[in-house]
Amino acid sequence: MAEIEYEAKALGIDPADIARRIIAAGGVEAAPPRVTRRYVYDTVPPVPGRWVRLRDTGDVATLCVKEITSDAVDGTSETEVTVNDFAQAAALLLLTGLSPRSYQENRRTSYKLGTVRLEIDEWPLIPPYLEIEADDEAQVWEAAAALGLASDRLTSINTTKVYSLYGIDLESITDLRFA
Repeated sequence: MAEIEYEAKALGIDPADIARRIIAAGGVEAAPPRVTRRYVYDTVPPVPGRWVRLRDTGDVATLCVKEITSDAVDGTSETEVTVNDFAQAAALLLLTGLSPRSYQENRRTSYKLGTVRLEIDEWPLIPPYLEIEADDEAQVWEAAAALGLASDRLTSINTTKVYSLYGIDLESITDLRFA
C-alpha cells in the first residue's frame, strides 16, 4: 500500500552548519555519513512521475515504487519493501525484464529530531541539501522552524528537478558517482 511522504528540502546548505542546528535543537545523529547507492528503473509501461528504485543505504536494501503527483510537501507516495540482498534483487529485476535506466550514488548523513527524519544529502555535481521527512505536514514545518529555516526557503521538488535548477538533466545521466 502506498504511503504519502511528507517532506521538504532546504537546498544549497552547509552540512556542518545544519548538523550543528539539528544538535542544538535537540536532534541526534541516527546514522553516520555513508554512501547510498541505487538503481532506477522505469515502470512497465512507463508512467510519467512513477519509477522503481532499488536502494542500498549500507544497512538496509529496499525496493520501492515512487510516484510524484505534485511538488507539494505531500505530493510523493511510495510503496516499499525491504530486500535482503541488493545485488540479488538487481539480478531478479533483470530476470523480470526490468533493466535499470541509471545507477546513482549519494552521500547521506541521517538525524532524528523527535520523530522527524532529517537527511543531509550530498550528490555529485550539485550543492548539498537537507531533506526533512515527517509523519505529517505540520511536523515538517515545525522541524524547519526549530532549525531556523524559513518555509519560503524550502521546496518539495524531487531530486531530478533539483538537478535541473543547476542546469543538469539527471535523467540523461546513466551512471552518477562521486569522483
